[in-house]
Amino acid sequence: MAEACAVREPRQRSIGILMQRGALGTAGSTMASKYLIVALAIFSSFTQVVIEASSWWSLGMNPMNPMNPVQMPEVYIIGAQPLCSQLAGLSQGQKKLCQLYQDHMQFIGEGAKTGIKECQYQFRHRRWNCSTVDNNSVFGRVMQIGSRETAFTYAVSAAGVVNAMSRACREGELSSCGCSRAARPKDLPRDWLWGGCGDNIEYGYRFAKEFVDARERERLYQRGSYESARIMMNLHNNEAGRRTVYNLADVACKCHGVSGSCSLKTCWLQLADFRKVGDALKEKYDSAAAMKLNTRGKLVQVNSRFNAPTIHDLIYIDPSPDYCVRNESTGSLGTQGRLCNKTSEGMDGCELMCCGRGYDQFKTVQRERCHCKFHWCCYVKCKLCTEVVDQFVCK
Repeated sequence: MAEACAVREPRQRSIGILMQRGALGTAGSTMASKYLIVALAIFSSFTQVVIEASSWWSLGMNPMNPMNPVQMPEVYIIGAQPLCSQLAGLSQGQKKLCQLYQDHMQFIGEGAKTGIKECQYQFRHRRWNCSTVDNNSVFGRVMQIGSRETAFTYAVSAAGVVNAMSRACREGELSSCGCSRAARPKDLPRDWLWGGCGDNIEYGYRFAKEFVDARERERLYQRGSYESARIMMNLHNNEAGRRTVYNLADVACKCHGVSGSCSLKTCWLQLADFRKVGDALKEKYDSAAAMKLNTRGKLVQVNSRFNAPTIHDLIYIDPSPDYCVRNESTGSLGTQGRLCNKTSEGMDGCELMCCGRGYDQFKTVQRERCHCKFHWCCYVKCKLCTEVVDQFVCK
């Protein structure tokens, strides 16, 4: 919000100057100034909406975007001037971090992309399926609601950044970090070596916290306001996502010895597969805690009979919108046209997915490899089989 105000103020000042000049000119120039004032006002409000809607998640979108640092890292420098200020979706603090750590931005984008893909996998059978709607806001207006879906999205994207940064350190992609320096686990057998080159989760966690949380920490709102509640919610869920990656990291080992005898082992710290992180966060989504503001401006649980959420749990402050029907104001895309499973009684089943509206049936031809055989040496030869299958689409 502070950013939006900073944009609006100089525009208002310029509008006042135009009004003064219009009063001194002819009637025609006065009329032209009025039209210009209206145009500037409309543009100013539009700019504010764009600023509020954009997000650093956009770094994980559209690989053909010329300003996407994942695909075109050379955009950062022309001469000696960094172009971080021109990257869509970054707050002022994130732009400063971008300028200081330009080589990190590629992996911020990879982390965002990892989080988006995992979100879409985890919700592929739900009414809200984590659809991306554009390259700036990524998920659209639905993220303006403090729902449990928003909670999951913040958590999994923050987790994606930890994952990408930690691995980049290990692979020597970044100048400011290297292999993990984690202490040797106490329960590791004495004759096993602790070394190798582990994922640097400590660095990945710290940098992800600094970068991802920067946008929230820059915003200043009155205590007790809805906006302040959203900031607290976002920061909490960011942290829950980061800690999930941190806690799921485990020791990996490699055997050494003659003919694979494994007489010696070298071990290191390794990130868990990100699917495991997504599964863990999906469980936290299902048990997320509903919160509200108390009189002191703090978030407290709506139902005090339940155990209070820990830093590892997800929290939300708004009920989820109706994802059954398309709604421009909430950002819901509806389920019309979604594929459903006629035989399933779960959320992917036609009854629940289509919200009772019914479904249409049609036939499609699917082609896939079949009757594969291994031939010496060394290739696999398959046939191409076709099959007519029934598919069902929500009305």
